[in-house]
Amino acid sequence: MSSKSEQTRQLVADVALRMFRENGFEKTTMRAIATEAGVSVGNAYYYFASKDELVQELYVQVQAEHAAKAAEAVEGIKDLSGRLKATLHAGLDAMEPYHRFGAEFIATAIRPTSPVNPFSGESTAARDASLAIFRNIVDGASPAVPRKFRADLPELLWLGYMGVALFWVYDTSADRRRTRKLVDGVAPLIARGLSLARIPGVSKVLDDVLSLSRIVRD
Repeated sequence: MSSKSEQTRQLVADVALRMFRENGFEKTTMRAIATEAGVSVGNAYYYFASKDELVQELYVQVQAEHAAKAAEAVEGIKDLSGRLKATLHAGLDAMEPYHRFGAEFIATAIRPTSPVNPFSGESTAARDASLAIFRNIVDGASPAVPRKFRADLPELLWLGYMGVALFWVYDTSADRRRTRKLVDGVAPLIARGLSLARIPGVSKVLDDVLSLSRIVRD
């Protein structure tokens, strides 16, 4: 793609995401996006075949912003609880401008055949970027996460983050206060649970949980 084409593609994406924030997803049409961006409707469709693809672009951009904010937020933090809490709050910060159409985004993403579905092939790049964020907080934790959890924990945390994001979508409290409290409470619980892995009886239970998670993800 030439530099000019890349600039046009970025312009269409930027205009669309701004209109999603200001007008909502349903009320924003491809024709309105093209008009606002100063390009023909056909040109807009050349770069993005549907609004779903624009939501996919949003997904990628939010993951990139989450990665940048999380890297800054965990700087100097060693314990897993603190790193997880900072990373989850960074994710909420990255998503916040889009809260207005969060429910519409979920309605689009929840369809199994939607390219925006976080488990779809089209979402691989965004999903891998998000998994890398959680892999970074696990790998950099001190005391180290028990070895047997290190490979699986990033994906389990990512799945948990999907749950937090869903809670955030429907959180109508001021400044998403309830979601912030959820993050503050759940991060130390996860770290404390993992620390129990060194106790023989508890370790067996955690092994069973880990085994079950592998079975359902295969």
